[in-house]
Amino acid sequence: MSLKNKLNRLKPHLSVGSHSEKETKHIPEGPVFEIPYRDKWEQEHVSPYFLDENYCLIREVRYPLSYQHGHYQFKDLRTAINCWNRNEINHPISAKGHRVEELFFFDTETTGLGGGVGNTIFIIGYASVFGEELILRQHILPNPGAEVPLYHSFLEKVNYRTLVTYNGKSFDWPQVKTRHTLVREHVPKLPAFGHFDLFHAARRLWKHKLDRMKLSIVEKEVLGVERMDDIPGYLAPIIYFDFIESKQPDGMLGILKHNEIDILSLVTLYTHLTFQLSGMDQNQTRPETYEVGRWFASLGETEQAKKVLATLTKEQDITSKQAKLLLAYQQKKERNWSSARDLFLEVVDSKDLQIRAEACIELAKIFEHRLKDLSKAIKYCQEAIHSVSADPINGKKPLVDQLQTRLTRLEKKYDKLP
Repeated sequence: MSLKNKLNRLKPHLSVGSHSEKETKHIPEGPVFEIPYRDKWEQEHVSPYFLDENYCLIREVRYPLSYQHGHYQFKDLRTAINCWNRNEINHPISAKGHRVEELFFFDTETTGLGGGVGNTIFIIGYASVFGEELILRQHILPNPGAEVPLYHSFLEKVNYRTLVTYNGKSFDWPQVKTRHTLVREHVPKLPAFGHFDLFHAARRLWKHKLDRMKLSIVEKEVLGVERMDDIPGYLAPIIYFDFIESKQPDGMLGILKHNEIDILSLVTLYTHLTFQLSGMDQNQTRPETYEVGRWFASLGETEQAKKVLATLTKEQDITSKQAKLLLAYQQKKERNWSSARDLFLEVVDSKDLQIRAEACIELAKIFEHRLKDLSKAIKYCQEAIHSVSADPINGKKPLVDQLQTRLTRLEKKYDKLP
């Protein structure tokens, strides 16, 4: 509670000298200061939020769900959520059991990329669906001493079940928790929630074609989002510090637009990821389909992985070989030795030396231990040594030595046969 409010509560019990209560000077309610460039802020949908003797700024923008951002309209998000609710697939970004209104697309702008209390959040932005609109709000820190109104305004009306971020588990939300700790006596508690971090999902699906996984790159190369006159994120702290000194909103308005695009892209990205994972994307590439199948396999969603990977096996390209190799490992895990053998045999002629080496090593193991055919075990061990030795990228002497040891043992074992 501020000093002003404490004094207001105590006034009925105070007397100063011989003055009556009617003669006591009242402390004025509400702010007694001006908002610099208030008219300019209001033209950009920004209004002040007052708390005691301080304030923050809040910008609100509304989009119809028919609005298109990149390859999708925002109404496609509702289709994506409905898809998860109809589907029995378990997945880390599944929104099963959620309504579209319960997803909270969240991003921040900070004074640095490091952690700890020295890094200040100066924009907290988020968007969620309400009715037939996507409502985007941004809470702005007008000066370093205004964190109480910033977090109070953010937390007092927050109503969500799941955050959707891009690298938010590692950066944005830990920063929020750190700064909240400094003002927690004066603001509401941080609510419990689920969290979909789309950075990890994007890396799963597109690391095969993107050198870097920055959101702006994913936007351009995958989502069809083109930024116009965007302020680079690394300039945001410099512009914010200049804003603190000058109070001029022009630079901050550019950062707000940058943050707005980030948040809108989270909506499009979540929609696109859902369409990819569910097979609804008609333009999905074969490598993307393979990465989807591989992700399901890593999650233990065996049947879904098989279903996805099986669609890739009829061609003769590298993706087909990769899919067959993964399916072979799955059959091996399930102890279906004959099926595993057949699939490994289908990829031993791959032009990819690593795939060929893996298949030969596994065939050597299966023929020795499961199918009891030492001559073929020796054959594929020899081919594995040749493939590993010929691979300029993945060839490793320790592996060659291990295979040579295996070959020597197999040959001795074969010589002892009657």
